[in-house]
Amino acid sequence: MNTVQITRVDETQWQALADDVVVGRGDVSARPDGRRFVSIDVWDDAAFAPLATAMLAALPTPLRTLLAGDDTGPLAHWERAGFVPERREWEYLLSTAADLPEPAPGVTVLPAGTADEAELRLLDREIRAEVEAGSGWHTMPAEVRPCPPGDTLIDPSLYAVAVHEGRYAGLVRVVRPRGRGPARIGLLAVRAAHQRHGLGRSLLAHALRALHESGTTTARAEVDQSRTAAVTLLEGFGAERTGHLLHLVHP
Repeated sequence: MNTVQITRVDETQWQALADDVVVGRGDVSARPDGRRFVSIDVWDDAAFAPLATAMLAALPTPLRTLLAGDDTGPLAHWERAGFVPERREWEYLLSTAADLPEPAPGVTVLPAGTADEAELRLLDREIRAEVEAGSGWHTMPAEVRPCPPGDTLIDPSLYAVAVHEGRYAGLVRVVRPRGRGPARIGLLAVRAAHQRHGLGRSLLAHALRALHESGTTTARAEVDQSRTAAVTLLEGFGAERTGHLLHLVHP
């Protein structure tokens, strides 16, 4: 292959040409939380390094990318470009037909769509503030979607809420499938002051039971591998580990 030529097509896309033939593309996208993720697809390995070099020269760091954890070929390309592992997320598949426990003593679970919206929004803000004061929201595998300024609740109708000691204390967000595939448990979190009282277990059991009753047989979820309590919770429900995602960062 002749020398690869790199062209920035627009603000977010690059193109690699060899002999006037497109042999690779690069893209950058910004998440609502400000993090920038890059991706590179090449049809000739020789195009990867020039694309990465051009994009790194044009974009401010840090930059991030996501890979399937067992995809060793692309990993080597990204590491040669200066990206290093930041964290890993386990991917799980759960059956909704499992033998599910009842809510823990003193815990009431409000089904999705029945919680008071104002209290739900307050709970969401409190939990996010606790996460930011600790490891940081960027370490959470929860899906990030654009919301109006100052609002972090994606859709109030998707959240079931655990009530403990008279307070909204935990929540689970479940996105049901449009077809016959698995549902997605997008977020499960409990306020720090109410942890170790079975709220997480009660919320997950409620979510799986509701899915099973509506005809959905499986659900998927992702967990940062460093979060031992979350891993233990899912695997305690018989969750099958199906793979993992590797987060890389160029500092």
